[in-house]
Amino acid sequence: MTTLDWLDDGNKEGGVAERQFVIKGGKVPVPGIIWIPDPVEAPVPLVLFGHGGNGHKRNDRSLMLGRRLAGVSRFAVVAIDGPTHGDRAHPRSVSEGVDPMEVLADIGVDTALDGMVEDWCATLDHVIECDFINPDQVAYVGFSMGTRFGIPFVAAAGDRLRCAVLGKNALEPSDRSRMANTPGHRFKIDAPKINIPVLFHMQWDDELFSRESQCDLFDLIGSEDKRLIAYPGPHGRSTPEAVDAWCRFVEGHLKS
Repeated sequence: MTTLDWLDDGNKEGGVAERQFVIKGGKVPVPGIIWIPDPVEAPVPLVLFGHGGNGHKRNDRSLMLGRRLAGVSRFAVVAIDGPTHGDRAHPRSVSEGVDPMEVLADIGVDTALDGMVEDWCATLDHVIECDFINPDQVAYVGFSMGTRFGIPFVAAAGDRLRCAVLGKNALEPSDRSRMANTPGHRFKIDAPKINIPVLFHMQWDDELFSRESQCDLFDLIGSEDKRLIAYPGPHGRSTPEAVDAWCRFVEGHLKS
């Protein structure tokens, strides 16, 4: 039996309240954060956000999307730390400065994927019990590592979600030395199971994933309603135009 424990009373700024929590009772504690409109006058839609590699639940992109979607769209946004990241950092990363993605590789691809699906499912189960959340209006957004874990989760969640925004990942990495840590074999199983509307973001000049392999992953997604957007620039770039596209897509499905 897992529980959601609030860690603080929250901070309020600019029409947005931010509050941290932890899911306890599973295999490991799962630290999370929520941004909600302030005040909340009726149950609001929920967006689950999966951060990228070497990030954490409160990094710059998480903060930007959390505050934007809570303050402008009037949605709640939840992010949790991925394994070996943020408040779940491995001692090797803390004491020796080892890259969290290297530590993640040591866990094993399938073990890490299955564990994160469990973490997201437990988080969703608890957050939709909050009286300020509309459990029938939920979306997932996540890029790079957020798609690594997002595709298996979105497949598992099924029609509990209205839509998903994914991308910046592929069936295979461009660097052949990273092949042993690729989740491509799981993408081939999980991506065809996805049947909700999907917006897939591709960076045209991505140094980590080729255009062809990103398109191959997009082709595998089983949704009838799936859209591919591409922007120039390397893996880590996300222009304001791209952010607007993500938000419009989610708004269109959660406000309908």
